[in-house]
Amino acid sequence: MKIGMQKTVEVEVKTLKVCAKCCDMCSASLHDQDGAQIGEDWDNYVPMGMGLGEDGDYIQIDIDLETGRILNWDPPTKEAIEQFLETAQENSR
Repeated sequence: MKIGMQKTVEVEVKTLKVCAKCCDMCSASLHDQDGAQIGEDWDNYVPMGMGLGEDGDYIQIDIDLETGRILNWDPPTKEAIEQFLETAQENSR
């Protein structure tokens, strides 16, 4: 039987899920170990192959609230980074 009463239940909050629609307004850049930018700014759709999402319009990441680490991110391959830099260069012209 249900009654009209509420009780508080303690839960452990673990993950912040972020989905952001960027359309063709995503901006990103790569930097070296000294903080110097490598190549041109990326200003376009969400870059494919960089582990940020699979649709060209959305960045989708899950963040562990305890560590601040992104949980569903696979580091990009060397080829994906090279493609990012090449496409950013082409788009800056």
